[in-house]
Amino acid sequence: PAANMEGGRLYIGCSYCLVGKEAAMACTVAVEDTIVTHYTDQIREIIEEGKEEEYKELLQIIKKFRDEELEHHDTGIEHGAELAPQYKLLSKVIKLGCQTAIKVAERV
Repeated sequence: PAANMEGGRLYIGCSYCLVGKEAAMACTVAVEDTIVTHYTDQIREIIEEGKEEEYKELLQIIKKFRDEELEHHDTGIEHGAELAPQYKLLSKVIKLGCQTAIKVAERV
């Protein structure tokens, strides 16, 4: 299933590249925003359960990945993501797709 999602992500990314740099950056920002939120939720859950020490190494990994995704998000903004045609609509649709993929992955 993960391979199918990765292939879909590649297809979507390539499709947006064809309609312009701003649309590709908008796609990047939406995806990264969703992933950053997901990682932050995972960090929060571990902390709220009081398992920071038990999952100390995992927390460091998740924080590192989250910070890298945040850099990608910021790069997308810096490169004109918000200038894409219908940016808000495009962002909502992409985020919904990403959130769905995360929910599916959590069940697999």
